[in-house]
Amino acid sequence: MSATSLIEVLRADVPESEHAGSIAVVGSCGRVIAYCGDIKREIFTRSSLKPFQAAPFVAMGGLERRGWGLPQLALMCASHSGEEKHVELARSMLADCSLEHRHLLCGCQVPIAYTQSGRLPKADEVFSELHNNCSGKHSGFLAACLHQGEPIDDYVAMEHPLQRRIRDSLAKALGRDKAFKLGVDGCAAPNLAMPLPALAQLFAVMAAEQSPESFAMVYGDAPQRCFAAMTQFPELVSGTDRSDLALMNIGAGDWVCKAGAEAVQAIGVRSRGLGIAIKIADGNPRAMTWIVVEIFRQLGIGDNEQKKQLQELIDRPIRNVRGDAVGSYRPVFKLNMLA
Repeated sequence: MSATSLIEVLRADVPESEHAGSIAVVGSCGRVIAYCGDIKREIFTRSSLKPFQAAPFVAMGGLERRGWGLPQLALMCASHSGEEKHVELARSMLADCSLEHRHLLCGCQVPIAYTQSGRLPKADEVFSELHNNCSGKHSGFLAACLHQGEPIDDYVAMEHPLQRRIRDSLAKALGRDKAFKLGVDGCAAPNLAMPLPALAQLFAVMAAEQSPESFAMVYGDAPQRCFAAMTQFPELVSGTDRSDLALMNIGAGDWVCKAGAEAVQAIGVRSRGLGIAIKIADGNPRAMTWIVVEIFRQLGIGDNEQKKQLQELIDRPIRNVRGDAVGSYRPVFKLNMLA
């Protein structure tokens, strides 16, 4: 199998470009229900993995030890926009650990809020590691190290006990008998590759009322707690005018959504017991929302009001710099249904 065309980019009514990719739809036990493209090739999970980078800490009682609740867990699962609420919550999480921003190893980043809105920072604005979209994840990493009495000066090292624990937990839960292919993410933390059905299964498990035995033995109810945190506080997981926030707001507690860099998207749908994983082959996420809405249409996900709101998300043209409507995105894929 190979990647298949997912989206045509039209200028006027003429196809100008296209984005190919692959999609997997699975149940919580890992059975593939629908697919298109190459679902056997392993892809880096990028930020879509964040709930399962947080899950071992949750499973070992880390939230209770710190007195943290769902907002802090939501930020641990987030690729946030660096808005004030995100920065202040990350700052407070570090303070709870008697740490500060200099202990974060994610690097400094201009907040996504600026790139998302097209605004430029003011000349005198100063940013720190707290503004990095992964500062919540890294604050959770530090708390996890302190919980286990592990060193914090190299917590992103590939062989640090924290990072080995994350990999070993995933391998055991997924029943994987070979080592993950590893790489370094944009925030300097290790990231791992897996086939799309495995990533989709992670989100199906999160969305399930109760995990399958293989996951429950490893994580207890941590995946469900991540689901609750992300769906109840989607504004902490994402940010203003971003797709994960928009989709989870429409889902109203039924859909958990987490994008990753290089055009990765993972979704769990509680009412249907489904996990969905998408990879656009060229790494350009500009048409991802159109792909998600088309998947939902083909699977019949959402009530009439939700379908209306989803349609409103994509009822917008491509515009030039003057604001003229000059083109559109058109989904061109059909899911292969196996059940």
